[in-house]
Amino acid sequence: MIELLIFIPLSFTLPTLFLWAQFEKAGRSGWETLIPFYNLYVFLKIIKKPMWWYLLLLFPFINVFMYMLMLVEMAKCFGKFGLGEQFLAVVFPFFYFPYLAFQKENKFLDPETREEPRKSGAREWTDAIIFAVVAATIIRTFLIEAYTIPTSSMEKSLLVGDYLFVSKIAYGPKVPNTPLSFPFVHHTMPFTQHMKSYLTWIELPYWRLPGLETVHRNDAVVFNYPDGDTVSTRFQSNISYYTLVKKYGRKKVWSDKKDFGNIIYRPVDKQENFIKRCIGLPGDSLQIIGRKVYINGKENHDPGKKEFEYNVYTDGHSINPIILNRLNITEGGRTNMPGRFVYMLTDEARDALKKLPIVKGIEVFNIPQGVRDPEIFPYSNDYKWNRDNYGPIYIPKKGATVALNMKVLPLYKRIIRTYEGNKLKVKDGKIYINGKLANHYTFKMNYFWMMGDNRDNSADSRYWGFVPENHVEGKAVFIWMSLDPNKSWLDGKIRWNRLFTFVK
Repeated sequence: MIELLIFIPLSFTLPTLFLWAQFEKAGRSGWETLIPFYNLYVFLKIIKKPMWWYLLLLFPFINVFMYMLMLVEMAKCFGKFGLGEQFLAVVFPFFYFPYLAFQKENKFLDPETREEPRKSGAREWTDAIIFAVVAATIIRTFLIEAYTIPTSSMEKSLLVGDYLFVSKIAYGPKVPNTPLSFPFVHHTMPFTQHMKSYLTWIELPYWRLPGLETVHRNDAVVFNYPDGDTVSTRFQSNISYYTLVKKYGRKKVWSDKKDFGNIIYRPVDKQENFIKRCIGLPGDSLQIIGRKVYINGKENHDPGKKEFEYNVYTDGHSINPIILNRLNITEGGRTNMPGRFVYMLTDEARDALKKLPIVKGIEVFNIPQGVRDPEIFPYSNDYKWNRDNYGPIYIPKKGATVALNMKVLPLYKRIIRTYEGNKLKVKDGKIYINGKLANHYTFKMNYFWMMGDNRDNSADSRYWGFVPENHVEGKAVFIWMSLDPNKSWLDGKIRWNRLFTFVK
């Protein structure tokens, strides 16, 4: 709250401070640029725009676009009608307007009486394109963005081919870490394999504007892939760089460009976008027992349609594809053992298959408790966990303190070193943080636990751990289109029953 009380007045003061000379040349007093809220009122008076513009200036994100228009209008008031001049006014106002102030020939031109040059057709189109690009960039950065579901990790809640709108204002939009980037491109330029779409000349710290709500348990959340800060351009985020290093060794991964490509670093906002369900909130204790998730000792019942892996035994015959299609069974198939099939099934599909005459038995594929999976976070022999039996594990909350020892360290090592930027070193069985002996640690951020609804086919927090709050992008809210990648346009490619539905 204190930060907001400081930030809001400053945000309405700094943008006009550099216009001191322009205010005076327009017949106003220079000191009027220093008074928050009032200064923008005077600004609108100078450029002679209606006062309803001021109302738009009070809305977060829209006000950025409106202020850009005001800067263009101020540039026109001093005879700057060229596209390049207006670009400088919008992108570099802190330097451009003071520069204009030193030029005596730049007189104030009243907006109601000045003559404006006639624009050519090319200039009209250029202005329209720039306007559209700027407006769309602001909308997708601060308001709402379209996403596509590329994998089956959220089946059957979200399907491959679903096109979503994700609300950035739900949890508060993040200010981009890398503001210098190519419009409408995430991290790689189109038609290239590893050409960056952004520049790191300017890297801003994490800052989130106020949102409409906080992340709730069981929300479908879009976030930046936590393990995606370093990637192999050969595998991208399909296989984690850290998994490759554990399997092949760091030296081979970095030197063998034929098999692994280049190894590159990505800022948080340019890491791959994932979508999962938020199962654990900051401060929760989570445990999975026999595939059931328990939060703070109570079983969690989320709204997702969960799938699990099942062995399906038949009398030797295959299950009719028409039946599989009707039950929406899209993953799995025959195994090397006659009469044995493996399918990802919802409870409803499982119960329907049991009724088929050729089906002799169905059993869930459950990894027993105490069997350690080396690919499961935190990758330590001290934790004999697997995807079906996991934890208990504490999900860090900002300001909370945990005791540190060599057994606990693997759980929070990446948080301490990577997410919160500390120097971590272990020497003679003792832990040092920023050069000081540490037997406890206080977290600087909130963290979340994300899991896919397709529980046995989802790379989620069980495999790479916690999701920091600065990785959270937005809330999936609306499906506007859904295309089945396995069907043709004439065979029902559009899933009409999913169009214009809300994400649960």
